[in-house]
Amino acid sequence: MATSRPSKASKRRRQPSSDQQRKADIVDDAADNLVSLFVDHPASDEENNGDQEESPIDGEDGGGHEDENATGSDASDESSEYSDDDDEDEDEVEEEGSDNEDEDEEEKADEPVVGIGEEMASKPANDSALAKENGELASSSMPSYAVAADPKEYDFDSSDEEDVRNTVGNVPMEWYNDYPHIGYDWQGEKIIKPATANEIDKFLKRMDDPNFWKTVKDKLTGQDVVLSDQDLEIIQKLQLGKLTGSGEAYEPFEDIFSHEVMDTPLSSRAPSKRSFLPSLLEKDKVSKLVYAIKMGLIKPARDWKTPTDEAEEKEEQFYAIWTPEESIEDSKSARARKRNAISAPKIALPGHAESYNPPAEYLMTEKEKQRWRAEDREDRRLDFMPRQYKSLRLLPAWNRFIKDRFERCLDLYLCPRQRKMKVNVDPEDLIPKLPKPKDLQPFPTTEAVRYLGHSDIVRSISVHQDGQFLASGSDDCSARIWEVSTGRCYKTFVMPDPVVYVGWCPKRDLMLLAVAAGSSVYFLNPEVGNKLVSSNTDHLLDKVISSDVTNAITSFHKASPEERKQGFRITVRHSKKVANLTWHPKGDFFATIMGEGPAGMLIVHQLSKLTSDVPWKKLGTVTKVLFHDYVKTEKDEEEDPADKDPYKRVILVALQREVRIYNLKKLDTVSKKLEPNCNYVSCMAIHPKGDNVLVGSYDRRVSWFDLDSSNKPYQTMRHHSRGVRQVTFHKKYPLFASCSDDGSVIVSHGMVYNDLNQFPLIVPVKELKGHAHNVESGLNVLDVQFHPTQPWVFSAGADRTVRLYV
Repeated sequence: MATSRPSKASKRRRQPSSDQQRKADIVDDAADNLVSLFVDHPASDEENNGDQEESPIDGEDGGGHEDENATGSDASDESSEYSDDDDEDEDEVEEEGSDNEDEDEEEKADEPVVGIGEEMASKPANDSALAKENGELASSSMPSYAVAADPKEYDFDSSDEEDVRNTVGNVPMEWYNDYPHIGYDWQGEKIIKPATANEIDKFLKRMDDPNFWKTVKDKLTGQDVVLSDQDLEIIQKLQLGKLTGSGEAYEPFEDIFSHEVMDTPLSSRAPSKRSFLPSLLEKDKVSKLVYAIKMGLIKPARDWKTPTDEAEEKEEQFYAIWTPEESIEDSKSARARKRNAISAPKIALPGHAESYNPPAEYLMTEKEKQRWRAEDREDRRLDFMPRQYKSLRLLPAWNRFIKDRFERCLDLYLCPRQRKMKVNVDPEDLIPKLPKPKDLQPFPTTEAVRYLGHSDIVRSISVHQDGQFLASGSDDCSARIWEVSTGRCYKTFVMPDPVVYVGWCPKRDLMLLAVAAGSSVYFLNPEVGNKLVSSNTDHLLDKVISSDVTNAITSFHKASPEERKQGFRITVRHSKKVANLTWHPKGDFFATIMGEGPAGMLIVHQLSKLTSDVPWKKLGTVTKVLFHDYVKTEKDEEEDPADKDPYKRVILVALQREVRIYNLKKLDTVSKKLEPNCNYVSCMAIHPKGDNVLVGSYDRRVSWFDLDSSNKPYQTMRHHSRGVRQVTFHKKYPLFASCSDDGSVIVSHGMVYNDLNQFPLIVPVKELKGHAHNVESGLNVLDVQFHPTQPWVFSAGADRTVRLYV
């Protein structure tokens, strides 16, 4: 006969009330809760034939108490043995136990089911397995107080590794892609794959199901699982690299030993007497140490350090062994070393020609083989001769293998250690943003008139101030006067020597032409144009010179009546050949370069007084001279306040490699030196405003100088392929031109702004060609001049012609 389990009430009535008893009662209540989790099956017939029937354990109310009737008379007989106070204590204990059990049930009810376990908990158990298990449990006999196994306990199980409903083991689930099932359960039956939804159903589910965003697919069962909030929290912690377990990562510090000073000592032993008296032995040691320190026998610790101390002072270095090198913060030098590291030179990849069976187009012909053998090894395109073999095993050993390996070692050993800085620049950014040439018109573009008549090289040309007449000088010992508009030759003057220079007097009220030929300079009156101007010119010259005048350097001769009929008025003879001539803007002074090379001499003449002077005896090789007068600036007035002349008069002397600027009133000092960085200066021109200078050279350069900024070129133009012969500015339009032995005349736009902070705008606009190259002399275009009022340009060439471009 089954024995009933005694109730808690009877057990508590047999013992006195105390704190220990209360704790024991709470433990009993918890044990009853654990027992209530299992199902108590009915006992066998042999155990149920008694008078008293065992009451089942109630697992729903959470308290785990038996029925009051099951206690029998024992509980009522013993109830009178205790006082009312004990009954009150008992009631308090029962209420406390019931409250704890209710809280446990609430926690269990509120606890969420995690992930896949939640889905598996909702799955119904296998009916056949449950019936079989219930039958086995019913046939077995056990005491009534024993706890029977729950028949639903083994319907499902879960672990961290796998879902036990699918017992396929650790095999790839892709093996079941072609089968209707996805695995086998613990009974060996197939687990059928769930029906897959089409795209429309998936879209509708995505729109209707609010939990679609946290739904995942279980690979073992093929079913959709909705992640719980706890699953999402774990996933979020994993993404952030936090701990996923319950509890805090850092528990609060518990101060086990109190930091407060204890009032009572740890030991009750009285302190010794010597603890209050200073030690004589220590006093003796300290005195000895003090004496040693004073005498310098012992140095203080701050003055010296032992190797041990230095090792202790060094900070421990920690290395992140799992962190990539890119993320480690290195020093500045380490980062620079990595950034400037030079990789080893790579071996060139083999081509089709290096194959043992190359295509036919890579094989050499007999002529190519002979040419390959005749070439030097450095000049050969290939280091070997391509050959064709039927199979790879017939390929012989490479006879230069060791040399190639040695050269490769040299490449690695002798590779450059300095990184070549590469600047990634867009080529379009390097091109200056210049205006279009059509927006810079007018400028000459086409040939309009060709002046024919000279029988040899035309070396010099000059345009009259009114722009109606053009003068030209040639090696055929003649100087000609041309009408600009028609190209008709008005007059021809025959000279005793080849003409090197012709130039009209800058004064508009004089019709005077200077011609340099041989060692003389001839002043002519062509008697063209306005007859009144021609007669005034003769009247002025007659006043200037009445007879011949001889100086130490030159001599002025009045023309004879026969020479006067031919147009000659005055002749200035030099001791050496005249190489060049330049007029002063006022028309009274002119300068000549006598002689060539280092022996050349610069002579300044005054026509009104018939005098000649050599301002500098030792200058070097003088190639060009220019006079210029420009309005003084505030800076010029501060330099020389005593000079009341509103104009600053300067002379520019072009030497072989530099240009010197002298003040005409202070010829002893050089005002400025221009350095064009060329080998030989050939020509020079000054802007009408006087602040900019063009310098041409035989090494194909045209340099633009801004006198207000620097003595270095503002811009150097290399448009010509051969030496530059002449440069010139237009007096009215922002144009300048240069001519060269390459047969071209390049016209450029050169705008000079009044704002000193704005640099000049230089744009090449047109390249004019037409002159033929002279094979004998190797010369081409020798002179270029602008029309004084129109955007036209004249050019004189070695092809014996003078051309006008408009």
